[in-house]
Amino acid sequence: MKRYIKNPRIVLLDCPLEYKKGESMTNMEFTKEDDFKKALAMEETEVLRMCEHILKVKPDIVITEKGVSDIAQHFLMQKGNVSCFRRVRKTDNNRISRVCGATIVNRPEELQESDVGTECGVMEVKKIGDDYFTFMTECKSPKACSIVLRGASKDVLNEIERNLQDALGVARNVLNNPKLVPGGGALEMELSVRLTKMASTVEGVHQWPYKALASALEVIPRTLAQNCGGDVVRMLTELRAKHAAGTEGLYWGIDGNKAKIVNVEEAGIWDPCAVKLQTYKTAIESACMLLRIDDIVSGIAKENRHAGGRKAIDSDDEGETFGDARDG
Repeated sequence: MKRYIKNPRIVLLDCPLEYKKGESMTNMEFTKEDDFKKALAMEETEVLRMCEHILKVKPDIVITEKGVSDIAQHFLMQKGNVSCFRRVRKTDNNRISRVCGATIVNRPEELQESDVGTECGVMEVKKIGDDYFTFMTECKSPKACSIVLRGASKDVLNEIERNLQDALGVARNVLNNPKLVPGGGALEMELSVRLTKMASTVEGVHQWPYKALASALEVIPRTLAQNCGGDVVRMLTELRAKHAAGTEGLYWGIDGNKAKIVNVEEAGIWDPCAVKLQTYKTAIESACMLLRIDDIVSGIAKENRHAGGRKAIDSDDEGETFGDARDG
């Protein structure tokens, strides 16, 4: 099999390149010594017929989601110098189709020139570690890509994968909603300070929801200060004072790498606006839902046991169940 092909012609299949077995149990009766050879010859003829249909479009690479028999590999390599890849996952086959421009075909007889992918520039097989990987690069208009992650252990590799997923999620959120807000707890502290000022203008018990929400928002900068190992009380007091001074302290937040209060605009610390909006909506809706709960209904019967021993067998007391006290 070739390890390097430039401008390959790629054919994608969704069928096996081997003799198709019967769906039900099939019995063959041989009466002569040549009958078994004839049966094998029929199988080979069927496989060769499928390979001939593939060779009509002159491919360089054949990729299928099913199996490829040794006879098919030998015939394709001998007649057309074709490299075969088998047992490819459905998702990978779809991504290869988006990269090279090929169409996945269910039967070799249905292959056409328009189904062949010609947009791949270079196909190369490389060995990374103990595994072989096939790279399709220099494509004309690729619509899919792969990221190869390597780590010293499975734990490190899993952590790298989680970090990559978080980074891709942030990039997706920014593309969907291209708006950013100051990070490092600057937005939460600014909202907390403004809610506290608003609470002072409200009379009576109606000011407590404002104060409760302001106190809850300070959890974010407090957690950042704790995680970076700084003085929590000092950092929060200083940050609150900067935001209370006016618009001059609007962009002041916590730099977790340096454990200092910095201007997040100059430090380049930003958060996606869509994530912040969803977080605030979820938190407030959860709090409102908990406040609406006025009682908890339980279907478990209360156990009425006598102190120091088991309940008497001849006792007529069946025990108080839930709702008996309210029913009178």
